[in-house]
Amino acid sequence: MPRSVNHVASRKRRKKILKMARGYFGARSKVYTVAKNAVEKGLGYAYRDRRNKKRAFRRLWIVRINAAARMHGMSYSKFMHALSQKDISLNRKVLADLAMNHPDTFKSIIDSVK
Repeated sequence: MPRSVNHVASRKRRKKILKMARGYFGARSKVYTVAKNAVEKGLGYAYRDRRNKKRAFRRLWIVRINAAARMHGMSYSKFMHALSQKDISLNRKVLADLAMNHPDTFKSIIDSVK
């Protein structure tokens, strides 16, 4: 009896990895075993950095809010505490956008919590 190999599935599996490795340098995009390692590494970095991106943006928003609040004589922590006490529920993303693009609106928010 002849040996049975599912060549269709294994070729599809290899093509999928090589397609994901398109654009990589040298053997990383040509040789299956090298491409497989490179793609696995890249997917790991992508998973990790989807979470790190959230942290990085939060840090950026905090810096922007702090800078804008200090221009009006208030620190970030005091500003956020005053917001929570006045039950103003604006998240950091919105506050940072207001601080950057609509400073007059941001000033009115600061005046309302002072």
